[in-house]
Amino acid sequence: MKGIILAGGSGTRMYPISKVYSKQLTLIYDKPLIYYPLSILMLGGIREVMIISNSETIPLYKKLFEDGSHIGMNISYAVQAAPNGIAESFIIGDKFTGNDSVTLILGDNIFYGKLDFFYNALKNNDGATIFGYRVTDPERYGIVEFDETGKAISLEEKPKMPKSNYAIPGLYVYNNEVVSISKNLKPSERGELEITDVNKEYLNKGKLQVVKIGRGVAWLDTGNPQSLLQASNFFGVIEDRQGLKVACPEEIAYHNKFIDRADFERVIKNMPDSLYRNYLERVLNDEF
Repeated sequence: MKGIILAGGSGTRMYPISKVYSKQLTLIYDKPLIYYPLSILMLGGIREVMIISNSETIPLYKKLFEDGSHIGMNISYAVQAAPNGIAESFIIGDKFTGNDSVTLILGDNIFYGKLDFFYNALKNNDGATIFGYRVTDPERYGIVEFDETGKAISLEEKPKMPKSNYAIPGLYVYNNEVVSISKNLKPSERGELEITDVNKEYLNKGKLQVVKIGRGVAWLDTGNPQSLLQASNFFGVIEDRQGLKVACPEEIAYHNKFIDRADFERVIKNMPDSLYRNYLERVLNDEF
């Protein structure tokens, strides 16, 4: 299984900061936003990841993560020249994906809580697996409609009259067929290759699973300044209360045995003196 993080987009809702750097580099409490989707892939055991963004931001991600080998990852990078739609990720990442299945996560999506819904999808996917998350403002999202048996029967992108309250988060698990499907898509009226059209193709073929995410899992879509602030406050409370960090790639790599103790020590020694380093030193010393 390969992983793709789409961290592109124009970020117009974040103006004026989006003139300077990508939204995915904005701090969520004490770390860049992109740490959160990367951590989800790592927790799923995915170690080969491609980050797709614009040409101005890719050098910053390379500076942040390098090739990922220091945390037992293989991280590569690719440019999306313009925001041509989420489904273009699979065309850009064609050679990276090869013959493998692929999980796509959007760079501004955060999941927190029991992630069994994701782990099970990685194990049991036989086509496409997407998720449904109950929201109070479904008109802002792609929406899935279920029949009385709980089977998905329709998908709509930001409908004015939503047929359900279940939004589709930016986390998708696909078999390799997604590459050819994406290549055969036609742009929508807004000129983009829509991920909803990819999912509709799987639905029409009877190969789409939609898993409802129940209570106990927080999905945070950090698409505007208000949601960024809410996410920062949310994780600030959790980390301050527990003394444990959320979305810490180095800690995940160590606990998931991507790296051994000597590698972990080396990672820590290469960090400047900081609260982040102090935390990892406590992890190293088994204080938790």
